[in-house]
Amino acid sequence: MAKDTLFAGIDIGSTAVRIAVGQRMPAGDREGLHIIGAAEVPSEGINRGAINSIEDAVSSVSSCIEKVERMTGAPVSSAWVSLSGAYITSQVSKGVVAVSRPDGEIREEDVERALDHAQTVATPTNYEIIHVIPRSYVVDGQAGVKDPVGMTGIRLEVDAQIIQGQTAHIKNLTKCVYRTGANIERLVLGILAAAECVATARQKDLGVAIVNIGGSTTSLAVFEQGEILHLATLPIGADHVTADIAIGLRTSIDIAERVKLKHAYAVAKDVDKKAEVNLRELGSDSDEEVSLKYVGQIVQARMEEILERIDNELKKIDRSGLLPAGVVFTGGGAKLSGLVELAKNKLRLPVSLGYPLNVTSITDRVNDLSFTTAIGLIQWGMNDAVAAGRGGTMAFASSGLIEKAKRLFKGFAGGRN
Repeated sequence: MAKDTLFAGIDIGSTAVRIAVGQRMPAGDREGLHIIGAAEVPSEGINRGAINSIEDAVSSVSSCIEKVERMTGAPVSSAWVSLSGAYITSQVSKGVVAVSRPDGEIREEDVERALDHAQTVATPTNYEIIHVIPRSYVVDGQAGVKDPVGMTGIRLEVDAQIIQGQTAHIKNLTKCVYRTGANIERLVLGILAAAECVATARQKDLGVAIVNIGGSTTSLAVFEQGEILHLATLPIGADHVTADIAIGLRTSIDIAERVKLKHAYAVAKDVDKKAEVNLRELGSDSDEEVSLKYVGQIVQARMEEILERIDNELKKIDRSGLLPAGVVFTGGGAKLSGLVELAKNKLRLPVSLGYPLNVTSITDRVNDLSFTTAIGLIQWGMNDAVAAGRGGTMAFASSGLIEKAKRLFKGFAGGRN
């Protein structure tokens, strides 16, 4: 795979492994993204975003890579990989340096030194820095500077968001990918990758929450004035809805999943109380008529819990009901019918579904909410390539973690399981 033409994103989730491959395409004044292939396989050996069986996880990732390679005709030799789950922490840090040039002109090197200084924070035991994200700069007391390069000053300060992941979790994930024979260009926090392709710069400036409802977790990122204001991972997701339906209907998980996808509606009062579905039509061994209003009540109760937890996160930063650009839902769990209506009522905000922006494709996967993180990873890769091409500082810096992982696991990269 030629790095300058094709980019791959690997989203390793608790429910499925999803891979998208795309290329940069000119789209008028703004470059667009064209997806040439996307594939998914059920994930094994992964729970709540963490790997609990290396062999099973490697098998799932390898299977998905082979599937997308057959589709595109190009090998996935390197990729941007998502990192998610409950083993992520975030904190704000400040870095302060003196401008090095005698004439006081701020250069890229000064910005890099300020970001390096911001990384000297007390990292929790067994955690590693994943991202150092500059929020804003201060030049000689002038606050709110977005890009200080070329400005003149004596003292440069940066407020940065430091995102850290548990070391064991990161090593297991990198080992899993390297054992397939693919290299990792960069580890990216999943919710930030999704936000990269579903939210506009104007939404991030006004104030918006991006919510990714996954299988076992729900991730949240709040942006305001173009900066990350808050990050959170909630230990509840779409699989909990399925489990509730299975318990309520006394049926199998597989049939409960089909009921959820085909017949569930998140606002129970809007469901006709006479509407029913026969579980035999969904694969049950026996005839059993089930009230769809009852299913709606089960689903609504669990979705209200998820929305309440999201609102609690917004309350922590005094943004409950106060985000002008509202909430954008994405991820597989956002496919639930009626979610937008329920969320508008519970969160008291504008609500929409987050489909990838400025993306074309030969596959309908581009309109699948489950693939937004994988597509966002490709967008991230394109942004990295542009930043590296102009010799600039990456807007989202990394800590050299990948290089350490390459050295540690290079012995596994020889063959694909």
